[in-house]
Amino acid sequence: MTLSLDQARRIIDAALGHGRAQGAQPLAVFLLDAGAHPVAFAREDGASLFRFDIAKAKATGALGMGADTRVIATRAAANPGFFQSVVAVTSGQLALSPGGVLIRDLEGAVMGAVGISGDTGDCDEACAIAGILAAGLSHGVQS
Repeated sequence: MTLSLDQARRIIDAALGHGRAQGAQPLAVFLLDAGAHPVAFAREDGASLFRFDIAKAKATGALGMGADTRVIATRAAANPGFFQSVVAVTSGQLALSPGGVLIRDLEGAVMGAVGISGDTGDCDEACAIAGILAAGLSHGVQS
């Protein structure tokens, strides 16, 4: 199963709604399906220029590395040389900050990824998770 446009729109709406309820800075949200194809993107009024690129790098990095960007950032702290190489060889398609979250169906299969940028990594990630859950889906790394 892959992420549909309808599901992506629900994730965006709920993520942005969560951000507004939390008083977040203006956000950008980028969604990819399981094949890394862009499905949907939204940028709130006032979000700065690079937010699109950062949100995309968070989503792409999570999907490409098979883990949420919070997990990847922790791994990168322990092995910075390797992750600098990954960022270089992927032409910057990995952002080492929370806010890139894998989207899974209820059986645990990866459907895509969402990347959010605009506030702190913690806030970006919380908005991503709120959006995923509001769409009736699951998230993150399965054990």
